Amino acid sequence: MKILMVLTSHDQLGTTGKKTGFWLEEFAAPYFAFRDAGAEVVLASPKGGQPPLDPKSDDPEAQTEATRRFREDDEARRALANTQMLASLAPADYDAVFYPGGHGPLWDLVDDLHSIVLIESLYAAGKPVGAVCHAPAVLLNARAPDGAPLVQGNAVTGFSNSEETAVGLAEVVPFLLEDELQARGGHYSKVADWQPHVVADGNLITGQNPASSEPTAAALLDLLSGRRDEL
Repeated sequence: MKILMVLTSHDQLGTTGKKTGFWLEEFAAPYFAFRDAGAEVVLASPKGGQPPLDPKSDDPEAQTEATRRFREDDEARRALANTQMLASLAPADYDAVFYPGGHGPLWDLVDDLHSIVLIESLYAAGKPVGAVCHAPAVLLNARAPDGAPLVQGNAVTGFSNSEETAVGLAEVVPFLLEDELQARGGHYSKVADWQPHVVADGNLITGQNPASSEPTAAALLDLLSGRRDEL
C-alpha cells in the first residue's frame, strides 16, 4: 500500500505580507494514520524540498497529539524536509493520494498541471483521492473521465465560508472554497464551524476543516481496505 501526500509550496498569504503554507495538524494526523496502518507514505510538493508551514498552525493552541508526535519523530521530519518534486512522480505508482490543507493550496495546487493529472489519473483508475480543509481546492480544475468537472454531481465538503470569515481571511483568499465547489456542480455540505465532517462519494473523500483531518484519513484507509478485499 503506497500513499502519496501532496503539500503546497506556496508561502505568501495574498498581498498581506504574511506567511502561509500547509497546516501542520492536517499533515501530521493523516501521515501517522497512514504510516501506522502499514502504508508506505511518499511526500511531494510542486517545488520539492521543505514545504512552507503556516506559522499559525505552529501556535501552542493549534497543537495536538499528532503534531507533538511529529516534533519527536526524526523520520517524519526528514521526510517532510525532503519532499519529492511533484513533476517527477508517476501517478500509476500510487494506490491513493491525500492533500493536507492550509491556505497555500488555494494559490499553487489549484492550477498545478502535475497535480491535476495526478488526481485525474487516480480518480479514473478508481483509486482514493482525499483532501481536507482548504485542499479540496485541488479538485476544482480536475476533470472526470467524461470531461465534466470532477466534483460535478459528487458529494463534497471543504473549508466553509463561515469558517473563512471567522479566521478573518474571506477578503484575502483568491476565492471562497465553498462557493467554488458549488459552482463546479459539487453537492457541497457542511456542519457547524470547526466540527469534524467527512464526505465520501465513490473514491472521492473530502473533509471540512482541521478537526476532520484524522477521520478523512481513516475514511481513505477504509476505502483502500475495501479495494484490497476486492482484489
